[in-house]
Amino acid sequence: MILSAEVECLIYDAQSLKQKRSVVKRIITRIQNDFNVAVSELDHQNLWQRTTIGLVTINSDKVIAEKTIQQTLAFIDSFPEIERTDTFLEWL
Repeated sequence: MILSAEVECLIYDAQSLKQKRSVVKRIITRIQNDFNVAVSELDHQNLWQRTTIGLVTINSDKVIAEKTIQQTLAFIDSFPEIERTDTFLEWL
């Protein structure tokens, strides 16, 4: 089973692209180190306070794939400098 998620987020404290990229890079690096998912910034690279992060996991068990993505989303929510606004899940 392949589960992908597109996560749209706002970064309120970012006053420049440099600050935004610092926050996004830190979150992406931590996700790569802590979870069994592929992750990348997908959209809004040139906007200061907005980003879209893509997550993908592959597992033979649908429940485990769902649990992995939900844990990753909860991890993103734990960062006070970023707010998850929309999340789109898709099974492939």
